[in-house]
Amino acid sequence: MIISMTPLRISFLGGGTDYPEHFSEFGGATLCTSINKYTYVTVKPLTGFFDYRIRVSYSKTELCWDIDEIQHPSVRECLRFMGIEHGIEVAVVSDLPARTGLGSSSAFTVSLLHALHALKGSVVGREQLAREAVYIEREMIHERVGLQDQYVCACGGLLHLTFRDKDKVQIGLVAISTERLKQLEQRLMVFYTGIQRHAHEILESQMERTCTGTLTPDLNRLSAMVEEGVALLGGKGPLAAFGELLHEGWQRKRSLSDAISSPFIDDIYERARGAGAIGGKLLGAGGGGFLLMYVEPDKRDAVRAALQDLREVEFSMEDGGSRLIFYRR
Repeated sequence: MIISMTPLRISFLGGGTDYPEHFSEFGGATLCTSINKYTYVTVKPLTGFFDYRIRVSYSKTELCWDIDEIQHPSVRECLRFMGIEHGIEVAVVSDLPARTGLGSSSAFTVSLLHALHALKGSVVGREQLAREAVYIEREMIHERVGLQDQYVCACGGLLHLTFRDKDKVQIGLVAISTERLKQLEQRLMVFYTGIQRHAHEILESQMERTCTGTLTPDLNRLSAMVEEGVALLGGKGPLAAFGELLHEGWQRKRSLSDAISSPFIDDIYERARGAGAIGGKLLGAGGGGFLLMYVEPDKRDAVRAALQDLREVEFSMEDGGSRLIFYRR
């Protein structure tokens, strides 16, 4: 039996520029971090005493005889990619719900690949896990996904990712002191909107406009803001400027597609701002999921009161990335 553990992530700036449809011509960048909320995947060989040859357990249970019968796309294509056709059991649990903007789909793919490699007796680097997850999601499942989630979930840490070629993602650690990182964490609040959604449904019109070049000026600005954010975090100036940068980024991002925000989301955001939050954004593609807000410590209680109908998530940043936490041959 093997158990892998892969962190979920928060994306601060640059989301939307990590798609090859954009960065292959104009370049792209994101500022993101892994957090101490995880997806856990268990894999183990399945003996021949059952009337099925593959068992997959997530929000439902699949009992299959053949790999093509598997409905879960990531499980099906990861097994196909690894050359495992039967005789396996896969189970997943997560600290937070899926389809909420925390990169859970890519975290699962990375975690499953990590466990399957270990099952076959091979040790792989985290960048390889990220590249393989990108290939499986984009080329085998044919999902419209960017590249930041796979890399930050696999590698972990507060990262500055730069995109020019889908096979050569530049991974940079943000140079920030331990004390300043703690100060940043004390100013970040995350609330659950209660809305789950599929990212590809939100991204449909955005990707069409990306391919036609309509969004190029906005995406280029979002990419440039990443450099500003990295410099700000690594500097000594007031961190409040980071909240203002998040606010500008959200205003630009919500203009990329009508599906990214909604009157409900706009109301939540303005309530938080009215209570003292400086800026923030919906995490992930938009449409729902988790809302990130930058709030100075003396305003946190007021923001909680303004959003008392939403559930807050306590979290911290982490730098462990994907790892194996149990291994028994």
